[in-house]
Amino acid sequence: MSRGLVLLVNPNKVHPPIAPYALDVLTTSLEAADFEVEVLDLTFHREDWKSCLAEYFAERDPMLVGVTVRNTDTVYAFEQRPFVGEHKEIITEIKRLTGAPVVAGGIGFSTMPFALVDYFGIDYGVKGPGERIICDLADALLTGRDPGTVPGLLRNTGAGVTRVPPAVLTARHGQALLPSPTGEFEPRVWQVDGTASYVRRSGEALKVDNLKYYRRGGLGSILTKNGCTYRCSHCVEPDAKGTSFGQRAVTAVVDEMESLAAQGILDQHTTDSEFNLSVAHAKNVLREIVRRRHADPAGPLADLRLWVYCQPSPFDEEFAELLAAAGCCGVNVGSDHVRPEMLTGWKVTEKGTTYYDFADTERLVRLCSQHGILTMVEALFGMPGETPQTMRACVEAFMRLDATVTGFSLGLRLFPYTPMGIAMAAECDGVRTVPGLQSNTASGPIVLKPLAKCSGPIEYERQFMFDEHGDFRLVCYFSPGLPADPTAAGDPSARWGPSVDLLWDMVDPADHHRVMLPTLTGSSSYDNNYADNPFLTGLAGLGYTGAFWSHWREREEIMRRVKDGGITEHAEV
Repeated sequence: MSRGLVLLVNPNKVHPPIAPYALDVLTTSLEAADFEVEVLDLTFHREDWKSCLAEYFAERDPMLVGVTVRNTDTVYAFEQRPFVGEHKEIITEIKRLTGAPVVAGGIGFSTMPFALVDYFGIDYGVKGPGERIICDLADALLTGRDPGTVPGLLRNTGAGVTRVPPAVLTARHGQALLPSPTGEFEPRVWQVDGTASYVRRSGEALKVDNLKYYRRGGLGSILTKNGCTYRCSHCVEPDAKGTSFGQRAVTAVVDEMESLAAQGILDQHTTDSEFNLSVAHAKNVLREIVRRRHADPAGPLADLRLWVYCQPSPFDEEFAELLAAAGCCGVNVGSDHVRPEMLTGWKVTEKGTTYYDFADTERLVRLCSQHGILTMVEALFGMPGETPQTMRACVEAFMRLDATVTGFSLGLRLFPYTPMGIAMAAECDGVRTVPGLQSNTASGPIVLKPLAKCSGPIEYERQFMFDEHGDFRLVCYFSPGLPADPTAAGDPSARWGPSVDLLWDMVDPADHHRVMLPTLTGSSSYDNNYADNPFLTGLAGLGYTGAFWSHWREREEIMRRVKDGGITEHAEV
């Protein structure tokens, strides 16, 4: 017998659509705790979402509404397109239609949870994995227990947004840690159910329809672990997901993969921050896939096509062999740069040491090529110290790799609790700007305050997305050592177009078919941003599956077919 109804809402309107994996995770845990769970997925109701909400609440009366915020914005430094305004509009409508409390979570939400609880005007929030916390919250609401007894829960009270502290935490090396008021840089293993195999469904009403997402987006998703022990300066994962690896049971992971494959979802992509960090666990997952493929050659995993995110190291011969044997088709590797002075202090372990060099990237690409695995190698330009010389050295080295696709990005979106965001706020100190801070909508110098000088986490987090008037002003960074428009010197809203032009000039046009380059609006048809990208929606419309970059070399032919077929969005399936 159900203990009560919990509604989970996906407000993400971006296409090609990405399945809200988090809602499958939460559904699994809530159902195991005897709650009835329904999902209202607005991704496929971009135009009629209001009527969709109205029809649902006219018939149903949930005790709790959960909203997932996967992304706060596109995280694309040149576009700077926020999503939270659209999310607020949806949440405001939900609050108008029901008196049920609203709780939000998700990786995007977790980058600035205090500010978003306040901005959305909601009752509760969860920073990091939410499966245990939402079950505890639902139980508290059902039984009349004070939600202040729910560890890790953010509450919107008359005194502002506060967080219920968890019990004393245990770090990776066994020492006890006292939780911070904001929950920044905590191990979150206690928030993860590492033993459950998350239930993935297709074609069921009021549930996540994974097969529909696969047919419209070309990939399924799989998680092998939460969190990250590394401290790369621009990455949100260690803070948002936790500073320890919350490894899932190997059998639970592969059971889930097998279930997805049996539903026809054959292209599956890891959603770990990086699959090969905690490489022993990754190898065990691959060994279990291989074991099952050999044990049942006609089983669902026989046709699995695996796609993974990796760092250049650790990546050895055995790992490459296991990837190939498990059906891996492609590896997306975040090398980011080749110059040691750029990687030092940027791509680091928890102790602050660099954990790879360019030779590791070269070895990864070579091993993948030997085993028939495609590769996409990505560089990220614009960190402090970047100059035309360092950028050129990286471009030339990456192009010599002859990876399947090479991606070059320029500029970084700053978030409150990344090491770089914290450092920039400290350098500004509330009294000065820092050369390189940039926002397309800035109306004056960008001056950040460190958390200690703010009234609390709401003020601290808000300044990375909103200006002092409450208008959107997404803070990004471009190295001042890169060329900018000379007529806009010191203008924080300058678009750094000359740096884009310079990067394009560094790549031989004969190689454009195998390179993704940043673009400004209207500057090129080779836009490589994900959100509502015509190439990606065209891929889905033509029925392509797998990682979108694996089709990049055929882009011209694919776009011709899209144009000839009049495809602007995926056909109904």
